[in-house]
Parts: sequence; C-alpha cells; structure tokens
Amino acid sequence: MKDIKKEDIKQEVFDLYDDYAHNKLNRRQFVEKLSLYAVGGLTVSSLLSFMSPNYVDTLLVKPNDPTLDSNFIEYESPKGGGTIKGLLSKPKNLNKKIPGVVVVHENRGLNPYVEDVGRRTAKADFISLAPDALSPLGGYPGNDDDGRAMQKQRDRYDMLEDFIAAYNYLKNHKDCNGKVGVVGFCFGGWISNMMAVKLPELGAAVPYYGRQPEAEDAKQIKAPLLLQYAELDTRVNAGWPDFEKILKENNIDYQAYIYPGVNHGFHNNTTPRYDKEAAQLSWDRTIAFFNKYLR
Repeated sequence: MKDIKKEDIKQEVFDLYDDYAHNKLNRRQFVEKLSLYAVGGLTVSSLLSFMSPNYVDTLLVKPNDPTLDSNFIEYESPKGGGTIKGLLSKPKNLNKKIPGVVVVHENRGLNPYVEDVGRRTAKADFISLAPDALSPLGGYPGNDDDGRAMQKQRDRYDMLEDFIAAYNYLKNHKDCNGKVGVVGFCFGGWISNMMAVKLPELGAAVPYYGRQPEAEDAKQIKAPLLLQYAELDTRVNAGWPDFEKILKENNIDYQAYIYPGVNHGFHNNTTPRYDKEAAQLSWDRTIAFFNKYLR
C-alpha cells in the first residue's frame, strides 16, 4: 500500500469528506465517489483509512494527566435532554477561583478529540465542561458514523438547551469566578453563536467554522465574539458577509479570522484536514481571548 501524504490528496477528496461528515452523503455514496480518486497507487480502502479520524495517536493531553482533575460528571438540563454527561476538567490543587469554559463537540457527540480539547482548556487554567449531547440516547457510541446518526435524532434547539445548562452548571461551580465562555467546533460553532444570542451575560464565545445565527437572533448578541473560519470552507463562509454586516451595524464586539488555505475542521488534529500552524495560532488566540474577557 502506498504511504499517503496530505499533499497527495486532491481538494475534491476533502470536499467529499466534508459532505460525508455533514450527512450530505451516506457511507456507500462517499466510498463510491472516493473510488474516482483511487489512482496512482491509491486504493479506496487506503484513502478511506487516511481520511478517517485517528483517535489513538493524537491526544495532546492524556486522560490521566497528573496536573488535572478530569472526570465525567452528570448535570441536569430540564429544558433539554434531562440528565447530561460531560467531562469536567480543572487544574489540580486549586487555591483560587478561575473562569469556566463550555467546550462544544461537532455533529457526532463527545468523541476523544473534543474530550482532549476540554483537557487542553483546563491546562490553560480554566474549568472546562465538555458535555455529550448524545447522553439521552446512551452517549457517544465509540465511532463517529454512529455518532452522526444518533445526533440527527435530536433537535438542535433541545441540544442548545443542554449547553446552556452546562453554562449554568459552570457559573455556579464552587471553583468558578462566575465568568464563563464557550468554544465550539462545526455544530459546536453554531451552538457557540447561539449561546451568545441566548445568554446576554455570556463572558465570551469562540465559534470555529460555525453556522451563523439568523439576522434577528444575531442582533441580540452581547458577548464578545472570536470567529474562526477556514478559507476553503465555502459552505460555512457563505453566511459570513451578512453576519459581519449585522455585527457592525449593532456595534457587537468581534474579531474574525479566516485562515488561508485550510479546510473546515482544521483544528481537529485527528484527520488530515488538520493544519498544525492554523490550529496552533487559532488556539493561542482562543486562550488569549478568554484570558482577556473572563479573568
């Protein structure tokens, strides 16, 4: 089997994967279309394996990191899914109150990548809560294909309530200074935008390649926004000009970055869409933003 490098892959393959990851293609359709690019020593199986997430070798912060207290908890979401499971992570041996950050997963439940982001956030001296919106259905099933299918069974506004409940849980946590922000990816980016709409007291929101709110909703935003987009993500970026117009017209505090030459999902280091330079720069900006608005 040929060793595949990211540079070997045509942009059309990344676009196909984006359609597959966002339920526009089922697995059979994705594999069929992928076969068109199985040339020059590439096979469909090798392409499929290369494009699929690798959760084994990509963790940046181990679940048993000795500097953290990181454990699964349950909290109540009476307007959403009821009892929700989430990963709560914070620095060990706290002797002061620190800010909280809700970490919102993509459209497939709380997978190992998002758990890892929760721990990364705690390593930066925040209390993080990474909820699993699949909790009412039994939780993340261990693979993204089934996770996407499960998440489609839930109403997105009910899931929004689960993350709003996570905000309230953190805000009232004994170790929290009362200031809470949110960071989310893809579906979680939309949730982050909508939490800014629904929670006027939200400390800060950092949506990564998230769908924008409707115009009337966007006008209600009070929280400062740090918006992170990928240049090649034409699907999500199509809504940005109208959103920016509303932000400017309503004097909403925002920063926006469109990272050149990268795909939707560039922060996710488990797939070849990952771009190390853009991911690190965007994460440095995220932590600096939270430090500015939540301390």
